[in-house]
Amino acid sequence: MASKLALASSLALPNSPHRMPQLGFGVYKSPVDKCVASVLQALRTGYRHIDTAQLYANEAEVGKAVRESGFPRAELFVTTKILHSQTSFDQTFAQCAASVEAMGLDYVDLFLIHAPLEGPERLAQTWRALEKLREQGRTRHIGVSNFGIAQIERLREKADLWPPQVNQLELHPWCQQREIVAYCNKHGIAVQAYSPLVRGRKFADATLTSIAEKYSVSPAQILIRYSLQKGWSPLPKSDTLERIDMNADVYGFEIKSGDMEALDELDEGKRGAIVIAVNNAV
Repeated sequence: MASKLALASSLALPNSPHRMPQLGFGVYKSPVDKCVASVLQALRTGYRHIDTAQLYANEAEVGKAVRESGFPRAELFVTTKILHSQTSFDQTFAQCAASVEAMGLDYVDLFLIHAPLEGPERLAQTWRALEKLREQGRTRHIGVSNFGIAQIERLREKADLWPPQVNQLELHPWCQQREIVAYCNKHGIAVQAYSPLVRGRKFADATLTSIAEKYSVSPAQILIRYSLQKGWSPLPKSDTLERIDMNADVYGFEIKSGDMEALDELDEGKRGAIVIAVNNAV
């Protein structure tokens, strides 16, 4: 599979005729005065998958870039997320609908629960709000982020649509979260990888730099290619135009199996997380 990877590669989503572009572009902490230009550069480079969230406070800027890009809406894949629900179902649904409206789009392609920070009943309420949003055509797909096995299983009890179509997780060689990834693979849940570059904190790692030198690419390019070859959907982010281009230039080489194994051996389990590793038991 790895040798056939291309910028146009995409992943299947459960219970959907649509596919998700595998390489995504993240906008976490992308300031409003730079976000539009960054997204437009990403789209010109060839990214077709943009990931934002209510928490990022730049949904409107992402929507503006999508509208101004000149690309047909059907060719682009836009994700957003809700972190905290409201007291009632109607208020939570309105909060989700407001995101779509803020972007000035008829629909988003994917709406996620950002993290399981609330109790089971509130999470179930938020999931039902996303289901209604999907029924109304304002999102094509719904999913979760940072959810462990038990949390996804609890959704099954309340959900009309199950399994979630996506689970977005912190994933990189130092935090591979193998148990939840295996669970998602078993149930056909597409896996997105946030912080695939570990925010640059591991660029000097001896194993990583040695492999990067071997392929004459940057450590960032190795980490993105690693994620792609694992079958994940990586979401690198940058507001530096050159790095936006470089992060997509990962299809001219393939990491050999021995080097993939060396990167796999860097796994530190939950200790390797820089944001959060899921709890699979609670």
